[in-house]
Amino acid sequence: MFIIYIAHLPANTWTLWIPARFGFSDATEIFVFCSGMASAIAFGKIFETRGWGIGSARIVYRMWQVYWAHILQFLVIATGLVAIQSSGYLEACCGLTQNYVTSLNLWHFFNKTAQALPGLLTLTYVPNYFDILPMYIVILALIPVMMGAYRIAGRGAVFALMILFWVMATLGMVDLPAEPWSDRSWFFNPFAWQLVFFTGFAFMSGWIPAPPVNRLLMIAAALFLLASVPFAWYQIHRETAWVMEIRAAIKPLWVKTEFGFLRYAHFLALAYLAWIAVGARGRYLVTDNLWGKFVGVVQKVGQQSLAVFLASLVIAQTVGILRDMAWGRGNPVAEFFANVGGFLALIAVAYAVSWFKGQPWKKKPVAGSGEQKTSMPRDAALSRQPAE
Repeated sequence: MFIIYIAHLPANTWTLWIPARFGFSDATEIFVFCSGMASAIAFGKIFETRGWGIGSARIVYRMWQVYWAHILQFLVIATGLVAIQSSGYLEACCGLTQNYVTSLNLWHFFNKTAQALPGLLTLTYVPNYFDILPMYIVILALIPVMMGAYRIAGRGAVFALMILFWVMATLGMVDLPAEPWSDRSWFFNPFAWQLVFFTGFAFMSGWIPAPPVNRLLMIAAALFLLASVPFAWYQIHRETAWVMEIRAAIKPLWVKTEFGFLRYAHFLALAYLAWIAVGARGRYLVTDNLWGKFVGVVQKVGQQSLAVFLASLVIAQTVGILRDMAWGRGNPVAEFFANVGGFLALIAVAYAVSWFKGQPWKKKPVAGSGEQKTSMPRDAALSRQPAE
């Protein structure tokens, strides 16, 4: 969540240090993989105990929630940006000529509303800034397919479908339109990205056993991660001709839209080392010191990932405009406050959402908390007495 915020903050110099700059995979793989694990926990048991029909209904309900979250998020950001852009306030007060609507390629929505609005509601108009949740909706729709395959033929059928969908996407056989007025397709092809989602789903469902803690495997994973750095770090591949040539030649293997295989391999190597680093069941993360408290905050953000993700895109645009108004772009002090301030906002969102989900109004007031009991009129009290 924090890395995704950094990546979405406009003109953010901190993006030069996120994982995407040092390897083939990035925060998207982490997000989708963890979503697959969370889905196995949230939905897998329902399929097992209540059957395929009820399990599928639960998935449809979740898709419905994510769909409207996507629509509302788009409208909030688009409305806010066009309002401030059209007001002329930024140029009048701060001399800003930056076109924030154009930077997200949203003018089409206002200039071609007759096409864009139906496209927005049917997910056939998906600007790049808003492409994660539509991908997630389609992948959610594949869960009943995979669970049905598992009930019929076991995990082998699931793995076969995962590979089949990925190969079809890689070969350009399945894609989805991203805008009605061109042939541009979705930036994230869900039929390709389901591979990493269902890998996480399979691990958490027990279809794939935990990997062994093996020194040779650890060394191999570390060497692979180091070997990928020159082909991802711009300061190397842009300045070294032969590295650039190799990078261009292997592009189908690291391309993001069709989820190239090197992205998958890179993510698995990184995840394997991270899994070993935290210890069995994350024992190195659970401590009573300051580190443990920090981990607790990060966990809270992760537990409310949908709400935090929705908020992060809005906060990123808002903070970006405020930074431009106060300091301009490229100021390291401004970048620090823009990023750290955004992190604190995401943490606040996570704790607020967690508090609301706990439905505190249903809990009995604690004695001495200052809450007063509402006195009931005598007639109302008598009316509740059992009839004799």
